[in-house]
Parts: sequence; C-alpha cells; structure tokens
Amino acid sequence: MTRPDHHPVAQHILQEVFGYSAFRGAQAQIVEQVSAGGDALVLMPTGGGKSLCYQIPAIARHRAGQGVSVVVSPLIALMHDQVGALEEAGVHAAFLNSTLSSEQALHVEREMMSGRLVMLYAAPERVTNARFLAQLDSLYERGLLSLFAIDEAHCVSQWGHDFRSEYLALSLLHERYPDVPRIALTATADDLTRADIIERLKLEEARVFISSFDRPNIRYSIVEKDAKPREQLLRLIRDEHEDEAGVVYCQSRKKVEETAAWLEGEGIKALPYHAGLDAAVRQKHQDRFLREDGIVMVATIAFGMGIDKPDVRFVAHLDLPKNIESYYQETGRAGRDGAPANAWMTYGLADVVNQRRMIDESPADEEFKKGQRGKLDALLALAEATDCRRVRLLAYFGEESQPCGNCDNCLNPPATWDGTDAARKLLSCIYRFQQNGGQRFGAGHLIDVLRGKVTDKVTQYGHQSLSTWGIGADLPEAQWRAVLRQLISLGHVFTEGEYMTLVLADSARSVLKGEVRLLLRVPSVPPKRSSRTTRTGSASSRAKVEALDLDSQGEQVFEALKAWRAEVAKEHGLPAYVIFQNVTLAEMARQRPASLDELSQISGVGAKKLEAYGREILRVLESC
Repeated sequence: MTRPDHHPVAQHILQEVFGYSAFRGAQAQIVEQVSAGGDALVLMPTGGGKSLCYQIPAIARHRAGQGVSVVVSPLIALMHDQVGALEEAGVHAAFLNSTLSSEQALHVEREMMSGRLVMLYAAPERVTNARFLAQLDSLYERGLLSLFAIDEAHCVSQWGHDFRSEYLALSLLHERYPDVPRIALTATADDLTRADIIERLKLEEARVFISSFDRPNIRYSIVEKDAKPREQLLRLIRDEHEDEAGVVYCQSRKKVEETAAWLEGEGIKALPYHAGLDAAVRQKHQDRFLREDGIVMVATIAFGMGIDKPDVRFVAHLDLPKNIESYYQETGRAGRDGAPANAWMTYGLADVVNQRRMIDESPADEEFKKGQRGKLDALLALAEATDCRRVRLLAYFGEESQPCGNCDNCLNPPATWDGTDAARKLLSCIYRFQQNGGQRFGAGHLIDVLRGKVTDKVTQYGHQSLSTWGIGADLPEAQWRAVLRQLISLGHVFTEGEYMTLVLADSARSVLKGEVRLLLRVPSVPPKRSSRTTRTGSASSRAKVEALDLDSQGEQVFEALKAWRAEVAKEHGLPAYVIFQNVTLAEMARQRPASLDELSQISGVGAKKLEAYGREILRVLESC
C-alpha cells in the first residue's frame, strides 16, 4: 500500500482538531516519523506537547483506514482527562480500566474491535494480559492495529526514578506485532535510563528525538532548611502564591498528613495525598485539585505522574528527592501553561543523611547502589551550588546552556566563603572521638564540641579535654551544619546505625591534608514574613495579570470567560482546562472576536469546539 504524504495531513489535523496553527520544536518530525510507520523514542519536557506527538499520527492513520491506536498509560486520572479532551475535540477515544462497569467495558471493546475507535488508553498490565492480547491479535490480522504509544516510558528502566515492573512485559508488543509502529515518550531520562528504555522495549531501530530540557518559565530556588520548614513554605505561599494551585512533596505519609492539616489551620486550601489513603479519598482529592482553583496538594511521590493541570504555579519540596530525574520530573508539573512558576525546595543535613541511609540499607545489589549514590551526588551538587541552577540541571541531561537569570543563584548570587579550614577542624574532631576509645557521635554533639558548648553529654564524656574543644566557636551552628552537609554530600563523612553517628571515609585524609578546597555558600537569613495587609492583592495577583498580558478590561472579560468555562466543565464532569486552557481564554479576552470566523483564528479553538461553544463564547464576549 502506498503511504500518503502525511505532512500536510498532520498540519491539517493540528489546525482542524486542536486549533493550533504550527507545530512546536521537533513535533512535526516526530509526527512525520510515526505517521509513516516508523518507531520513535521521544524525550520532551513536561508541557512540551508530547501528547500531540502520538495523537496526531493516531488520527492520521485512522483516517487512512489503519485502525485503532493503543496508548499505554499508568494512570487512571490521566486516561480519563485525556479521553475527555479528545472527545471534546471531536476524536473518538476511550479507556479501559477498573473504573468501568462490565457493560461499559464491553461497549468500549466493541468500539475497538469494530475499528471505529481512534485511540484506546489502557494500563500496561491490561495491555499484556491474555484476553486483551487475543483482541489485539484479531485487530492485527484485519489490519486494524495502527500504533502503540508508550507514555511515561522511563517506568521500564531500573535506573529510572519511577520503575514499574509491569512495563517490562511491553517488549512483547514488538515481538508479536512487528509491523505496528511504536512511540515511547518520557519527560526525563539520563543516558543510562535512555539506553535501558531502548534495550528493554526493543527500540534499537527507533529514531530518538531529544528536545531541550529547559523550562525557562520555571524559577528554581533551593534554600537552607531552618528549624521551622513549614513556616518557610507558608512564607512562599503567602508572599508569592496566594490562592494559587501548587504541589508540596514530602517523603513520608505522616508528614504529608501533618503538613496538609497545618496549612489548613493557617488558612490555605490544602489536601493530603498518599498511597495509604483510601482509594476513594485519593480520587476525591485529586478531582478537587484538578477541578478547583487554588488547591495545594500535599503529597508523596504517589501523586503527580501524568497530572495534566496546566496552571500549577509552584511545586515545593519539603524533603530532598532521590535524584535529579525525580526532582526534574516533579518540578516539571509547575507552569505547564508557559506562565511563570516556582520550583522551591528546602534542604538540610538530615535530608542528606536520610537519602544516603536509604540507599545503603536497600536490598539492591552493590552496582545498583553505586548508581543511586552517583545520582544522589549530582542532586546534592545542584543543591549546594553557588552558580546557575539551570546550567547545572541541564548539564546533567547533556545540554549546554548559559546562566539563566531566573534562578535564585542568578537573581541573588550567594555569598561564599572558603570552608577548607573549618572542614579540617570538623574532620579532626570526628577523628579525636574515634581515637578516644572508638567513640562515635551524631551531628548535634559534634557541633557542640566544636563550638565549646557545655552540655551534660560533653561533661559525661569529658570532651572539654579534647584538643578540638571550642576550636570552632567563631562560627554559628547553621554554618557548621552547612560544612558537615557538604562533607557528607561529597562522601568524606558518612553515617552509621540507628543514631546516625558520624564516621570518616578514606577520602577524608585528602581534606585533612589540605589537598581539597571547599568553597561554601554562606547560610542565608530568612526574610521576615510579610503581614496579611501587604499580601492582600499581592504580587502573585499582579503577576497573573502581567503573565496573561491583560489590561483591566481584558481581565474582566477573562474572568467572565472563566466563569462560563467552569459551568461547562461542571456539566461535562471534566477539569476546566480540558474545555479551554487559560492561555486560550486570555487570547479571546485580548482579541475580543466578534464572529465565528474571527473566533476560529484563536489558538486552541478547533472545529468541534467552535461548533459546540462558539456562539456561547461570542455571547459572553458581547455581554462584557
């Protein structure tokens, strides 16, 4: 069969179905590759338009009589919203998952087997079960199996930040249906993970498309954790993100629940989310986050993958992630709409100790642990950096860049000091402990001895007599913690046992001899919390208006359109952004189209949406 020239077809689908006039970045080449029957591995940042890279080929191939495309997705919420968005755009799509009744599932299967369905979303364990494979066999034999799209492809790799064993079975798709093109997509993968994806999914012949990992609208900030990190978080929300959507990541379920309750008590609309909550509660909280404005979701990493909400204005980490891939993936959930957003993290000595301990105590083999330590070291180097965060972040993914001017270190270059001498004093003190009967102590006691602080423990062990007693009295506790954090980060000191006592590594000798220079950042002083009167009508509200480029009249029109959209979304049981994204409403508010033809020129208004909502939108615009 002669393949049609898909490029004009794809361009037409982009405009007609999705309402966009031009492809972005590598989208056109990816669509061309897959539409023509080739395999592709796509690395594209969150918000970069990955979904179009398989949705447009799926539509093009279906129109050419090549049948249904199967999208492998690990998340029920993502399936529901993406299918809802496609149906809104006039594309016949469906999902198969545990939320459907047996009657609903049978109806979807009939639509699939008839070839009427354009796209079917399903989880990897369903795609690889015997019953579903038999259905795929039937479609394949009749020439109605068009494409496999494997989303969140990093889940197949043991080196990835979110490994899922059920993804491993997906290699059988190529073995069983060798003529069906596959596209695997992920927002983040370093060289190791990328190679693993190619090997495990049998994508050796695939074209690899790597887009820039840069998200220029995201401001990266990492601050030292003080005694009250929740109050540090509250300052961020109140000063910069009043009534805006955000995600706060915590390591433990207990911390998630405590933080959400504390924020609620401070007047913030916060909800907890973790795998230990009842499934119905998790679903309810997720729905509220997606459908309501200004919700802050406090969560473990169980929340987030595939969450499509475009107007998340900040992602905050109260605990250190495991590696840079996790950090990048999680922060990438902010600012998908391209408007300014914050990625904020508070980080301290305990974070370093905990992450190292989790690696050391894991049941994995030594090679895997070594890899995980290397990944953690890269993240710690990012956290301790005194130069541009973005340059370091992009360099990790093999991308060169220039200082961004939009991270904390670029905007407010940190003061630095030579911590080499202080590091030698600290290591000497640990050495003296070990010489004094092989004793080992934790960070608090070590710093007390260095600063010459008399405590019961100091007196009990007679540490006033050590040669290192009081040799660091000139430095505050926060500065000593920064020195110790850096030494642990660099692997010169490690912790052991339940009480996390400090032990010198072999490499500490080079520091003690003065062969290693440590340039450290001076601990910052947290700003005073602004008063409620200053926050009302705050900078975040002004930033919202500036980001959307609206004058006061345009803002009124925008709010009227949002109110109309909220009603429509409620009727359809979908998040508001599935109807139209904020950027599309803002363009309507700026352009004020007066006819259906003028409205069709607005980016994001496809033919089906124009037909369904055009006259209502014009009525709203006329009434403003």
